[in-house]
Amino acid sequence: MTRPEARARIEEIGVIPALRVHSSADALFAAEAVARSGIPIVEVTMTIPGALEVIRTLVQKTPGVLVGAGTVLDLAGARRCLDAGAMFLTSPGLDLGIVDFGASQNVAVLPGALTPTEVIAAAKAGADFIKIFPCGHMGGPAYIRTLKSPFPELRLIASGGVNQANAAEYILAGAAAVGIGSDLIHRDAIKRREDGWIVELSRRYVQMIGQAREQLRAT
Repeated sequence: MTRPEARARIEEIGVIPALRVHSSADALFAAEAVARSGIPIVEVTMTIPGALEVIRTLVQKTPGVLVGAGTVLDLAGARRCLDAGAMFLTSPGLDLGIVDFGASQNVAVLPGALTPTEVIAAAKAGADFIKIFPCGHMGGPAYIRTLKSPFPELRLIASGGVNQANAAEYILAGAAAVGIGSDLIHRDAIKRREDGWIVELSRRYVQMIGQAREQLRAT
């Protein structure tokens, strides 16, 4: 999948499920459940044991799913992720080397940023989206709304503290998408292998994002 195609997929769906689990088996189970729910996107964080092999397996076995790498902390790690087949790169902070590398490889990059200075730097570097992390600790939707005032054209992703109670509010505040971890892929659902739990939550989030966007279009 090309960089523009990945960017379009993220904008269309509006939800990036982040896998933060304890084993590769857990990651594959969760990813397959999310994909069945109607969210053809998954972020495999590098904190998962065997994360690169998880990416490789998902790319091979789920060709319709946009598989990305999360918690990418340096350029060497970014290279390994792309070698495994990752279609986008995201990180908790801003590393301009990773942004430049992704652009050179025609891969979408979603660097983390928090302050206006970091947002400007990420935008100037050519980031496809800018992940505001940890958004929940900075005022939640109100912080996204504050950032959108000086940066109305930038595509911001709210990450960190997004849940069922506030996901729609982030979209209404101006976020292009939301990144969700344990509030979508609950640890108990993983432990009990209750894939229906993950499927149901995924569908709820898609519905909430869709309704919020409809509300914006109506105003």
